Amino acid sequence: MLTPQSGQRGPVDHERRDQIIAAANEHFRHYGYKKTTMADLADAIGLSKAYIYKFFASKQAIGEAICSLQHERMRVDLQAIMDDGKSASERMRRIFVTLARDVASLFFEDRKLHDIVYSAVQEQWTSAEAFRLALHGMVERLIHEGRESGEFERKTPMDETCHAIMLVLQTINHPLLLETHLETLDSDAATLANLVLRSLAP
Repeated sequence: MLTPQSGQRGPVDHERRDQIIAAANEHFRHYGYKKTTMADLADAIGLSKAYIYKFFASKQAIGEAICSLQHERMRVDLQAIMDDGKSASERMRRIFVTLARDVASLFFEDRKLHDIVYSAVQEQWTSAEAFRLALHGMVERLIHEGRESGEFERKTPMDETCHAIMLVLQTINHPLLLETHLETLDSDAATLANLVLRSLAP
């Protein structure tokens, strides 16, 4: 759903909006987000800047739209894990590993998209914050279900437990931190998941 903060304008379902996003995505992949201006996008797309501004308030708004699409794909992957009926422990472990793999595949196989993601996280774009909140909700649900089933301890306050796990997840989710251990990301995610699960044990 479009929000004022997203910087998007005009009708939600419009062919031109999708064309602008697709063309901008390709342009960013080739030249990089930070080096691209709205004038560059207008030339590349074959539209006037004024026309693009009918749909997007700024270059950031276009970047947010691209990030939102990527984050939604990741959210769908994680939601499938949440709903598969396995134990809370198993789902927590898979959330760690899948998140790491999705982020690495999505953002680091194409290095030109890295600066869009970095900007989104550093500047707390709406798209990045929405994904963080969705991930937090999944973590909170898993802790609740794990406590109900007797898998997890109940003494630590829920908000403290959620906050701690989100901090751990940041090491495999933050685009800048990922660069320091991309080659070992799979094994690192599994190690962190095991550590978290041991700390949650009753």
